[in-house]
Amino acid sequence: CPEGKTTTIVLRGGAEQFIAETERSIHDSVMIVRRALKNSKIVPGGGAIEMELSKFLRNHARQIYGKAQLVINSYAKAFEVIPRQLSDNAGFDSTDILNRLRQKHVAAGEGGRWFGVDVDNDGICDCYEKFVWEPLQVKLSAIGAATEAACLILSVDETIKNPQAEEQGGAGRGGGRRMRGRGRPMPRRR
Repeated sequence: CPEGKTTTIVLRGGAEQFIAETERSIHDSVMIVRRALKNSKIVPGGGAIEMELSKFLRNHARQIYGKAQLVINSYAKAFEVIPRQLSDNAGFDSTDILNRLRQKHVAAGEGGRWFGVDVDNDGICDCYEKFVWEPLQVKLSAIGAATEAACLILSVDETIKNPQAEEQGGAGRGGGRRMRGRGRPMPRRR
């Protein structure tokens, strides 16, 4: 039916896990297409946006001194995980691909900002021209969620304390004796 807006997909497979994983993959794909239709803004994929963000953050970090510079550089390095993983998954030398991407993003200026991993030709390409796109909203959500998760992990500042050890005045299991190492005491030689 050419006017139909509904499609049925029949999944068949040997194991229930295979069917469940395939169903999740199809659902994710349909939701991405749905989100892309609702919001028509796109960005190039293939790790191009991540490399451009990394370049921007590294340039910004050069103007800052102290611990903040280290944090910003680490955040920039974290963005490069996406093109590195794309290269590894495609069976390419990820170090070579990342070096070529860094060079292209720095040397080409505005023209190099859309370059990402080319999984078809073992190299890099202009992902915008090759129609390797991602919905902007999906990319913003992914970056936001990853940043929130990292901040949550870094904000843990409570230490776990043993209430029994505090009641005994910090003696712990050793009853005030000094113990070798952190585990059980060493047996005494006779």
